[in-house]
Amino acid sequence: MQLGIDDLAFATADRYLDLADLAPVHGVEVAKYTVGLGQDRMSVCAPDEDVVTLAAAAALPLVESLSEAELASVRTVLLATESGIDQSKSAGVYVHRLLGLPAASRVVELKQACYAGTSALQMALALVARNPEQKVLVICSDVARYDVGSSGEPTQGCGAVAMLITADPRLVAIEPVSGLHTTDVMDFWRPNYRTTAVVDGRLSLRAYTDSLTGAWQDLQAQGGPAFGDIDAFVYHQPFTKMAVKAHAHLTRVAGTARDAEVMDAQIADTLRYNREIGNSYTASMYIGLASLLDHAAADLAGARIGFFSYGSGSVGEFFTGVVQPGYREHLRAAAHRRLLDDRQRVSHAEYLEVIAPVNPVDGGEHPIEASTRSPFRLAGISGHQRVYERTAAADAAVA
Repeated sequence: MQLGIDDLAFATADRYLDLADLAPVHGVEVAKYTVGLGQDRMSVCAPDEDVVTLAAAAALPLVESLSEAELASVRTVLLATESGIDQSKSAGVYVHRLLGLPAASRVVELKQACYAGTSALQMALALVARNPEQKVLVICSDVARYDVGSSGEPTQGCGAVAMLITADPRLVAIEPVSGLHTTDVMDFWRPNYRTTAVVDGRLSLRAYTDSLTGAWQDLQAQGGPAFGDIDAFVYHQPFTKMAVKAHAHLTRVAGTARDAEVMDAQIADTLRYNREIGNSYTASMYIGLASLLDHAAADLAGARIGFFSYGSGSVGEFFTGVVQPGYREHLRAAAHRRLLDDRQRVSHAEYLEVIAPVNPVDGGEHPIEASTRSPFRLAGISGHQRVYERTAAADAAVA
């Protein structure tokens, strides 16, 4: 019996900042971002968007495509995020209600920086292995936000990915062997008293590649596939150039021939969406998977994909999956393209007006003006409670 990803969709904010409009503000050439970071645009959340609205928007098409009986078999929702909105209640519970999911289900939020989505995937696979009649909805949702004017600002972004994990999956069967690596390192973290992260940039890059080395070596020790048996590689992308650096690093570690054209072909299609969205933390690697499946010119059926998932602090995992025959019939490439093309470009001045999250420190009334054109919105905060609502765009999104 094979287990893996049966359906996949992503969502992002309905507006973006072109990095050509940010470069002059930072006093640099735009090539520093478009070439040095590999980023062209970054999605920008409206004041009434957050990880809950993004998560629900990503999962909506998956839920709407299920029959009543199939929906009843979704008995677990795992939401991974490092942009938590509450110290106790799972963001996934709000999503569960917005999507109208059955009450007979468990909902949990998972956290370990950008790695948590892979933890959710592995937990989902274990649950399905125990009862193949059940399905698990895994959602990765994050808003990457750094201090205005900081070096991390051009690597911001936001997005969510929803994956339906089942037996006999239609997209990608996940293979059972993983390489793991954990070490306590302070490369990136966000204390409770901050809305933006604390980052040691140089240490973070080194921690990433150290984790990749450790996870790959453990994969080999566990009997996983050799480098030459993997056809494409999907990496966590805090910025797309990091995936390029990571792949070059892995070829050195694996001791394989470093042909530039071959190396580019192994990762190029995984980078396309992230160039336009920016960093989405837990969602970024899986947006890379969507990008690969949506853009590959050749039929990938039977191809083995290598995945490296990394979360600062740090935890890394390297695992593999095999693309299933007929996968193209189940992709949402047109919807993904339309989602990105329909975003509104904002000026730098408009970006500054909306970049700060609504984060009151009292329990009063804080209504939020309707702004997003997305299927769900944060309507306000009242009596210490976050109030979410479905918008008219939700019906159009699944029409």
